[in-house]
Amino acid sequence: MINNAILIGLITPEQSETKLGEYLDELEFLAKTAGIQSVKRFTQRLDYSHPVSFVGSGKLLEIKDFTENKNNKIDIVIFDDELTTKQLRNLETILKVKIMDRTSLILDIFASRAQTAHAKKQVELAQYNYMLPRLTHLWTHLERQSGGFRMRGPGETQLETDRRIILNKIIHLKKELKKIDKQKVVQRSNRGRMVRVALVGYTNVGKSTLMSLLSKSDIFTENKLFATIDTTVRKVTINNLVFLLTDTVGFIRKLPTELIESFKSTLDEVREADLLIHIVDISHPSFEEQVKVVIQTLNEINKEKKPYIVVFNKIDALLHITGDKNDLISRDQANVPLDELKKTWGGKLHENCVFISARKKQNIEKLKKKLYDRVKEIHIQRFSYKEFISPSFKPLRKNTKIYDREIK
Repeated sequence: MINNAILIGLITPEQSETKLGEYLDELEFLAKTAGIQSVKRFTQRLDYSHPVSFVGSGKLLEIKDFTENKNNKIDIVIFDDELTTKQLRNLETILKVKIMDRTSLILDIFASRAQTAHAKKQVELAQYNYMLPRLTHLWTHLERQSGGFRMRGPGETQLETDRRIILNKIIHLKKELKKIDKQKVVQRSNRGRMVRVALVGYTNVGKSTLMSLLSKSDIFTENKLFATIDTTVRKVTINNLVFLLTDTVGFIRKLPTELIESFKSTLDEVREADLLIHIVDISHPSFEEQVKVVIQTLNEINKEKKPYIVVFNKIDALLHITGDKNDLISRDQANVPLDELKKTWGGKLHENCVFISARKKQNIEKLKKKLYDRVKEIHIQRFSYKEFISPSFKPLRKNTKIYDREIK
């Protein structure tokens, strides 16, 4: 059964109406991924969110009237920003429907997508970290109070009991994750000295599609946000040169802090990679902002600068215009000609970028050649010349550019 939802966001001095529209589009896509249908949006211009109800009292009454209309059949109200305990409690009391924010929605998607024991425990830890400060609202009654040696008596409230239970679960999950992390360290060490390449990028930019194409294996792909969240490693061979390719979880704007903390161990694959392939959906109107989000998140994960290749994917989805003065199609960020984008970003990134379509298999050979040259350079530095497979190896210039600055 598909639930109907309304989306709510604020226009603030830090968040323009255009930017809010992009965020709500993304929130609608997240809702769709979670099996929720968005039927209407409510926005309001405020300097900051109302501490009690997120939106103003007048807008809240407007939302209430809409949710109470039986013809609309609203089951959920989703807010684009994270809500406080007070806001959650008041909104649920007034609107009398399920209240969610962007963080809880993303956590629900991660919980449904997690396949491995590692990913499931990471999501569970993130959920408990999110739940802990909101217990006064959630009031989960996780376990009945029982008597016993050194247990508090009737004076302990249910809230204190639930908080203690969650803290114990968090401690237990952290211990379990440490054990799994040690196992993964051993697994990575068993890979020997093979060159490691990691795919990184915003969610739904085509990482898994490219992974399937390069590794010639069947990786799950779907046109949804966070279609895959489990780390996948495959052995790839290009012209008899073998290396390991890793597909990692996608990033997103307003990524919950709980998830960044919980998934840092999974992103060890990024830390230990010798080369990063940053996949960008060039057909997205806000792809430049997505690039900045990924770079910012990578800097939070690891301060070490790594060699990189930026792969602009989905060139087949771009709106092509002639650039003629008589062309009636408006020129904006959403439909800049591909040739112009190539010149612009090629000038910024020089030899560190390539434009492809993984779905249409366009320019894949060019990407493979660039990837082969980079891996070969790392390979020859790691092994002796005699160990290297190609006698015709020509080293690239030493001052390989590093992804150490935010692209403007």
